[in-house]
Amino acid sequence: MITDPTRMCELLVGLPDVNVIGVGDWPLFLRIAITTRAERPRCPGCGGAVWQHDRIEVELVDLPCFGRQTRLVWTKQRWRCPNPSCAVVTFVEHDDRIADSRAAITDRAGRWATFQVGHHGRSVSEVAKDLGCDWHTVMDAVVDHGQGLIEDPNRIGTTTAVGLDEVLFCRLGRFRHRAWSTQVVDVARGQLLDVVPGRDAASVCAWFADRPAEWCERIEWATLDLSGPYRAVFDTMVPHAVQIADPFHVVKLANFVLDETRRRVQNDTLGHRGRKTDPLYRIRKLMTIAHERLDAESDQKLRGLLEAGDPHGEVRMAWHSKEVVRSIYEIGDPDLAVEFVTQLGIDLQDDSCPAEVQRFGRTITRWRHQISAWHRARFTNGPTEAINNLVKRVKRVAFGITNWINYRTRALLYAGRPNWALLATNSR
Repeated sequence: MITDPTRMCELLVGLPDVNVIGVGDWPLFLRIAITTRAERPRCPGCGGAVWQHDRIEVELVDLPCFGRQTRLVWTKQRWRCPNPSCAVVTFVEHDDRIADSRAAITDRAGRWATFQVGHHGRSVSEVAKDLGCDWHTVMDAVVDHGQGLIEDPNRIGTTTAVGLDEVLFCRLGRFRHRAWSTQVVDVARGQLLDVVPGRDAASVCAWFADRPAEWCERIEWATLDLSGPYRAVFDTMVPHAVQIADPFHVVKLANFVLDETRRRVQNDTLGHRGRKTDPLYRIRKLMTIAHERLDAESDQKLRGLLEAGDPHGEVRMAWHSKEVVRSIYEIGDPDLAVEFVTQLGIDLQDDSCPAEVQRFGRTITRWRHQISAWHRARFTNGPTEAINNLVKRVKRVAFGITNWINYRTRALLYAGRPNWALLATNSR
């Protein structure tokens, strides 16, 4: 048990090798004045002895103390080199354990802010309010400490399955030009590996090129939506990996084709867009529901209104094609799935099908190997979509982000699974 009042203050402050010379109760902050117990240094220029020159006070944002916002006032010693031929005239003592030489916040407060923003997903302005400082002070500390966490070579590790998907980063300029980002995700573990600017093939290929060759060779599966640029990335950078088209996006495209056909037939037969009394408009949502989930009354309504509003059976054919596409994922045999998808692509291109369905059939033919590959590994882009939701949450909390470094840092700290134990040591 410590009874010395000075030593008790030093223990409460919790900083290494410092003397607490005073505590002041100011209207806005609790001010703690300290000096260090460091030995007299040598000149960094010539290595000779130095003289005391003067002292300066540096005020740093520190962690709240007993519910009060706190400022740490560090009285630093300025040293002077007496050697006239030395390039160093004066220099100021520093201790990285307390704060970086140019920082406005203590090292421990910066680490705490990084954990709050990165791990808990709090807004920077909220953390800044707790510390009683401005937004930039906290964000600079988060970027400073966060870089060591997200660039940790052990964070990514090895993976056998990766997925790609895009997220709208921000809107820039006078005309609100949309800037995109691509998320590279380990779909086997549900981990965000990195965030790449743009959604073109070149930027993502550059990211894969920066990875070790043995890391890329371990990738066996690659999931994607029906995106040509991402397909080009996998063809170029990991050609040995089996590409898997996400089932959700395949069925989504089938529903889109059905809706396109319905809209065209609606205009062809009635000469206007859908109205609430039109047969096809009344079943627009029923047609997107899985047929087996419809009860008898809904099924009868669907078939009756199709008969009334679809004189040539085009919408009915698009609806049947959607249901057949859904049945792809009920097949258990991978070899049978390949034959089924290949034949389905041919059948949907028949001249008796509507133009929209024929176009859909050509798409299935181009992606038949990726669509049927799902039956071999059962990997989907679901983890990638989940990571996208986490990235969007970071954007919502921040009320939008336009700085790329801040965006990437906060996204990877929140969804990239960094080793937070490194934050207690030296993450910079």
